[in-house]
Amino acid sequence: MRDNFNRYQQAGISVFGINPASAAAHARYADRFGFPFQLLADAGKEVARAYGALKASGGIQRSVFGVSNGVIRFAKEGMPTSDEILGAMIEV
Repeated sequence: MRDNFNRYQQAGISVFGINPASAAAHARYADRFGFPFQLLADAGKEVARAYGALKASGGIQRSVFGVSNGVIRFAKEGMPTSDEILGAMIEV
């Protein structure tokens, strides 16, 4: 997503990441990897739980969700390509 961020912006899509790390840890991580989007903290793992991304072990399954008008339009575990994500979201 970082490397294709301009494509998301051109499509009017807001991008952000979320995981249980602290806001301070997110700031360091985003700076280190040059993320042009915001990282949000899910300290209690409630968002991960709600989206089915919480593993039985308590860890987080890397997942990508595309949400439009409150409806999940794209969901995939792992690291889908920007073409997959944008294709699903632009069709909406």
